[in-house]
Amino acid sequence: MIPLISICIPAYKRTDFLQRLLDSILCQTFKDFEVVITDDSPTNEVELLCKKYEEKFKVSYCKNITVLGSPENWNEAIRRAEGSWIKLMHDDDWFADEYCLAKFANRISDSHSFIFSGYNNVYLNTDNKVSSYVISSKQKKMLQNDPYNLLKQNFIGHPSTTLIKNNLTQWYDNSFKWVVDIEFYIRYLLDNRQYAVIEEPLINIGISSSQITASVFRNPDVEIPENIRFMMKMKKGVLKNIYVYDYFWRLIRNLSIRNETMIAQYYSGKVPDVLKKIIQHQKLMPGSVLKTGFISKPVMFVSYLLNRLSGRL
Repeated sequence: MIPLISICIPAYKRTDFLQRLLDSILCQTFKDFEVVITDDSPTNEVELLCKKYEEKFKVSYCKNITVLGSPENWNEAIRRAEGSWIKLMHDDDWFADEYCLAKFANRISDSHSFIFSGYNNVYLNTDNKVSSYVISSKQKKMLQNDPYNLLKQNFIGHPSTTLIKNNLTQWYDNSFKWVVDIEFYIRYLLDNRQYAVIEEPLINIGISSSQITASVFRNPDVEIPENIRFMMKMKKGVLKNIYVYDYFWRLIRNLSIRNETMIAQYYSGKVPDVLKKIIQHQKLMPGSVLKTGFISKPVMFVSYLLNRLSGRL
């Protein structure tokens, strides 16, 4: 019998985190699910842990023949799913209580193919300090109007907050690490505008120094080439959205890129003209001054107008 939900877990070592997630799955009141685990670990520790749960719920374990890395290991777990809906869960995240999966299941409908919930950020290195996030009414309107508005702020959150219908023809782009989730959400929602929101934090997101995010944040070796490729994947005219323009403005400002030579250290391909102009405009002011928000915003707006009037956007 086909389960309603496949909980897909791309695993890599960290069995203490994985056990916490599996325990949170075990206590769910909703039972029409399977668990799919694809394992990139060099040892068999994940496999041994999975065996302990095989009699408690349906577990499909697969040891990857070659290390896939993120996000291809996410895609591999999704490809192996048999359920009607996909609940991707990173191994360091877990359900907030025993009713969470039931609340996701209750929002399933033929009228939409994408569901997401609020979440709790749990800071594992600071005595489990918690901050909660639920999308606002204004943010929902922004997301409905244009998925590219996610570049102002990721209103959806981590992939663990999502439940997606299992009819995927689009996958997480394995050439990305830093923008991989936002790029997928935008691409998916441009084709599937109907979505549902659960305005309650149902997922605990484990925030720690071992995450990929921690290793690539403000790392120009990753962020510069990824974001240039991201810009080049965008449909024509997207930069007319000022939130998209501001996203790339902040990228150049926050990484202190002051000339094209600095870009060339991290990216060997053709740099889009609009990015060159952003660099030129930012060079007109000291970097320390530019990082002051009430100064940066109006300067960004002038830069935006100049590029829009010149037809570069």
